[in-house]
Amino acid sequence: MTGSRGRRGTKPAAETAGKPAGADDLFNDADERGHFFERPARPTAAKAVPLSEEKHYHGHRERLRTRFRDSGDTALADYEILELLLFRLIPRRDTKPVAKALLDRFGTLSSVFGATPALLQEVKGIGEAVALDLKLISAVAQRTLKSEIRNKTVLASWSSVIQYCHAAMAHEPREQFRILFLDKRNALIADEIQGHGTVDHTPVYPREVVRRALELSSTAIILVHNHPSGDPTPSRADIDMTKTIVETARPLGITVHDHIIIGKDGHVSLKGLKLM
Repeated sequence: MTGSRGRRGTKPAAETAGKPAGADDLFNDADERGHFFERPARPTAAKAVPLSEEKHYHGHRERLRTRFRDSGDTALADYEILELLLFRLIPRRDTKPVAKALLDRFGTLSSVFGATPALLQEVKGIGEAVALDLKLISAVAQRTLKSEIRNKTVLASWSSVIQYCHAAMAHEPREQFRILFLDKRNALIADEIQGHGTVDHTPVYPREVVRRALELSSTAIILVHNHPSGDPTPSRADIDMTKTIVETARPLGITVHDHIIIGKDGHVSLKGLKLM
């Protein structure tokens, strides 16, 4: 049989007519913002959806902004605060369901911002770009809190120290051992993470703690670590390790002011419990 035949895989002109150049590329982007873009309407005989119905959430956004502008954050629920933020990160979608899903998944605003990017992306509507944006906002908050204790007498700013440590560590999925190095005026010299561990243990080497303090010319330190379980109650290992560090540091003129254990809902001071 003879006759003309089109090239294999070539779409008929009728299928490509009127289609904007690069339209397919726009929706193949891994960034979920592209996923939320509205696809260009194809020519159809069906009745078009009125623009007012497609953008029903626009009026809601303006009302939230007005309430926030006029009355501050106290006029808004937690999910509404999160909505206001997500407006900027996901500009072309109703973000109320996403905000509520985040709070349903993690429980509190603090837990949302403390969650890892991988966990955030398990929530429908949150892709890699938005997850990283949320973590950036969390980092800004931590830096702000840290600035409150830098170059100040730490022992006179104890509530600021606790707030900073809680923001930095409370929602970490693994144990983290942190040391605040102070000078002779008890002002912060350095804040360093000395080790990461498992969900219930972090290896700590007292000689390394003291060696680093000497390198920084630090005369006092505050030990801090978190309990991913959420319960800040010290274990016997926590108490014994603290005593070993105190005994190792004392002959070298280094004071251990406290050992703070951070949990999701609070903290414990070993000095406050008279355990050191």
